[in-house]
Order: sequence, then structure tokens, then C-alpha cells
Amino acid sequence: MKTTFALSALLAGSAAAFAPAPMQKTTTSLNYDAVDELPGALAPIGLFDPLGFAEKADGPTLKRYREAELQHGRVGMLAAVGFLVGEKVEGSSFLFDASIKGPAITHLSQVPDGFWALLIIAIGALETRRAEVGWVSPADLAPDSPGTLREDYTPGNIGFDPLGLKPDTEEELLIMQTKELQNGRLAMLAAAGFMAQELTDGKGILEHLGL
Repeated sequence: MKTTFALSALLAGSAAAFAPAPMQKTTTSLNYDAVDELPGALAPIGLFDPLGFAEKADGPTLKRYREAELQHGRVGMLAAVGFLVGEKVEGSSFLFDASIKGPAITHLSQVPDGFWALLIIAIGALETRRAEVGWVSPADLAPDSPGTLREDYTPGNIGFDPLGLKPDTEEELLIMQTKELQNGRLAMLAAAGFMAQELTDGKGILEHLGL
């Protein structure tokens, strides 16, 4: 975002995810039946779950919840940055036609038609890759147990780490995973707030900030 900028950044990340890179399976002792020991559960609150989703979920279900939270958090981080950068460069030919202007939530409707084809292909490729790495093939599942994650799969880890930031120790990895979750949660709230504000008065976020 330019709304477009965040999506373009997502495309770039998606393409990079398919670059030849060693696939590293994570051996982890995370216990998805002990929710207060999971990444993102911080003292003194522990796992923040006011609606009791975790209490009603078994280990595999909670693992799927965590996978969904991570993916939405990552998109939220791209979106929050994209709102601000997109509005900052609007009116230039940085990405598309310089005529793309206005609040970030309107940018996507102004992009060239070809962008949609690229977007669909990139998202389809990324989701196919994630499904192959993290999910048990439907052919190997019973009809009443769809959507099962592999036992040796750590949510969010599809082997994409081009900068080599993944820690070597389990303790440091837990800290990094918690940081990613916390930033992703904040970013989802921020992106939702940006959209709500722009829908309310039709003004861009940077305009509100006087920037």
C-alpha cells in the first residue's frame, strides 16, 4: 500500500521465497498443549486469550491458530509500512503511473490491470509453497481431518531466511518468535486503524500526521 506498495513488497517476498535455499526443518520442543509456554505468552498475563479459543482447542488446532496468526501478522507489518510509504511516494512514478494519488486505500483500484495477474500468480505460488512445506497432503488424511499441519513443522517456518537471522539456540529463537508475534499483532491493529480512519474521512494517514 501505496496500498499497492505493501502488495508489491509482498510479491517481492513471495518471489524470494522460491529462490534456491536450503530447507531447514526446525526441531522444537514447543508443546502446543501448554499454552503459557508458547512464543507470544508473556508474564504476567501469559497467553492473552479473553475469548477462550486456546482453552477450547487441542494441540493441533492451536498450532493452526498460531500459523494463521503469524501469516496475518506478517501481512499486517507489510501493510502498515506500505500505507505510509505508499502515501509518501504518491504522485511519483516510483512504482506505477504518477497519477495514482489519494489515501492508500484507494491506490489498489488505480493500478494497471496487469498488476492483478501478477498478484494472483504470486499469492498462489506463495500459498502453494506454504501448503507443501507445512501441511499434510489431503491424500494422506482421513476425510474427517482436513487441514492438518505436519508434526515436524514449526508455524511460520517455510525455510525463508535470506539474511540468516534465525538464531542458533532454542532460547534465542523463542525470543525472536515472541518479538515477531508482538510486532505482528501491533501491525494488524495499526493497519486496521489506518483503514478505518481513511474510510471515515477520506484523508491519508500522512495528511493526518501533517507529513
